[in-house]
Amino acid sequence: MLPEIGLFCLILGFLMAVLQSVLPVLGLRYRQVAWIDSARPLALGQSFFSILAVLILVLSFLENDFSVQYAARHSNAALPLLYKLSAWWGGHEGSLLLWIFILNIWTVSVVLCSKHLPMAFLARVLVILGVISAGFYGFLLVTSNPFLRFLPLYPLDGQDLNPLLQDFGLIVHPPLLYIGYVGFAVPFAFALSALTLSDPAIPWAKWMRPWVLVSFAFLTLGIVLGSWWAYYELGWGGWWFWDPVENASFIPWLLGIALIHLLMTTDKRQSLQALTLLLALLVFIFSLIGAFLVRSGILTSVHAFASDPSRGIFLLKGLLVVVSAGLLVYGLFAKKLNVASIVEPWSRELLILISVLFLMVGAFSIFLGTLFPLIYELFTQQKISVGFPYFNAVFVPLMLPVLVLMPVGPLVKWGRNAFKEILKKMGALGIVSLFLAALLPWFLEKIFLWPVILGLSVGFWILLVTLKTGYQKVRAKGSLFALSKGAVGMLLAHAGIGVLVIGVTVVSYFEIERDVVMGVGQSISLKQEKIVFKALKKIEGPNYIGYQGHFTLSHSQHQTKDLYPEKRIFIMPGTRLTETAIDPGFWQDTYIALGEPLKNNQWTVRLYHKPFVRWIWLGALMVAMGALIAAIGRRHRA
Repeated sequence: MLPEIGLFCLILGFLMAVLQSVLPVLGLRYRQVAWIDSARPLALGQSFFSILAVLILVLSFLENDFSVQYAARHSNAALPLLYKLSAWWGGHEGSLLLWIFILNIWTVSVVLCSKHLPMAFLARVLVILGVISAGFYGFLLVTSNPFLRFLPLYPLDGQDLNPLLQDFGLIVHPPLLYIGYVGFAVPFAFALSALTLSDPAIPWAKWMRPWVLVSFAFLTLGIVLGSWWAYYELGWGGWWFWDPVENASFIPWLLGIALIHLLMTTDKRQSLQALTLLLALLVFIFSLIGAFLVRSGILTSVHAFASDPSRGIFLLKGLLVVVSAGLLVYGLFAKKLNVASIVEPWSRELLILISVLFLMVGAFSIFLGTLFPLIYELFTQQKISVGFPYFNAVFVPLMLPVLVLMPVGPLVKWGRNAFKEILKKMGALGIVSLFLAALLPWFLEKIFLWPVILGLSVGFWILLVTLKTGYQKVRAKGSLFALSKGAVGMLLAHAGIGVLVIGVTVVSYFEIERDVVMGVGQSISLKQEKIVFKALKKIEGPNYIGYQGHFTLSHSQHQTKDLYPEKRIFIMPGTRLTETAIDPGFWQDTYIALGEPLKNNQWTVRLYHKPFVRWIWLGALMVAMGALIAAIGRRHRA
């Protein structure tokens, strides 16, 4: 009976989303205040029913109700409780319900945090969010009902959750990523509201910026956790693969950076309004494109959810409607705003505009590289792959101007500046950056490589210029604690990018990978460490069996650590999974992955030496925290 109640909740949520989409519009058209005011209670009502539906689905997993088809396909009785609590978003139907649930949380946040906004503006925002909700409810009900039953007979046990998802990283990663993805619906709604209201006196850029910052922060956290999970769980030792689904999240992230800085320019200088509004639309449009790629089945990825063509067609139609409607509204109303853009030479707004254009071209280059194999196959019936060579050759050079200009902006004034003054401020820091960039690879490996020096000089440049900016701001204010949260967030995020660039450069050029064959009692040297294969034993978990290796890691300082990589075989799907063992450190990781058994009790073993790899995630976390700190600053509150 409970699953039927859950389905009924989804239907009620859909109906309330439709009313939320229609009734306030009629109120604005016929000046019926009660109809306009209905946007708030309708938004809260449909959110309530989505929460009920989620709770009922979770209960189906906890009670091992395998009459529910979705629970039977993504759980079993032996699945640990922690994973039962998260398994409800482990498949297509549940992940789509998670999308709706998070969209409703964002909608409730808008209702609660924007009470002082003009009702004519807020009603438009809630109408647009209602339309998006109604579309996803419709998709769920028509093609992806999570409450379908096996009746009259149903399996006594389930097929189990995908073993790759039975990990803490995958408990946290999807919700954080979705909070970021879906959160961009709010600036999308704000942008369409600003366009249709066409009132130049409304400070929509100031109202929109906190929502963009929070969405961007959560998207960053989601991407970081996904990268970390792939690093330690998949056994290949990498932190980024240019996987199509990874790219689908990276494109909105890049556009989000551009939008954050454009909003600051629009708020401060009332310039570049048309480009800012267009970018607010594009960020969410590309978030929806990401949802389409993950669920349509047109791309093969470890992250993909579905391969049902009917779902892909439904999503494609919805995507075309959103793209067409958004761009049509933009084309009709953008010219009515005060969009005059005077950008002074050598001004902060010019640096931001240049960086934004490079970010947009970079995002498009990733989109092109992701879809080109599909386009090529469509016309030639032949398969090709686009990977590291393309993205490194095209995307990396496009980001160099962005990275060089990024820390300079806060030291440059709004309006015209003297070019000689800029060079005077930055020249010494550039020389120091080059010196440090040459010193670090010599210290690590006694070598000089120009790509390494280039990458490190950019990273050190960002850090040094950001430190100088922070010093000047603290000296002007008299105390570090006197800085605004916006300034602190900006400094932290910029420094995080510098740390990330240094980490990416070092690990990309100085990591060591070795695939070896080892038996118990054998040892091998990796860098300055001795690795010994001490023992091997059989293991048994709640829903898997396997082998656990015992390795000792001896450092040059005579410190010994025990590492226990595993090879697991999950009973129900029969999937083999590698559980890596990592000796983590601020300066380096030593990484061991147990491969496959060979003759004479030998095993293949994969070993990695990963210098500075944790700087990548540290830098990204600094970016996310900087965005969150800036979002709560008083100057940016809606």
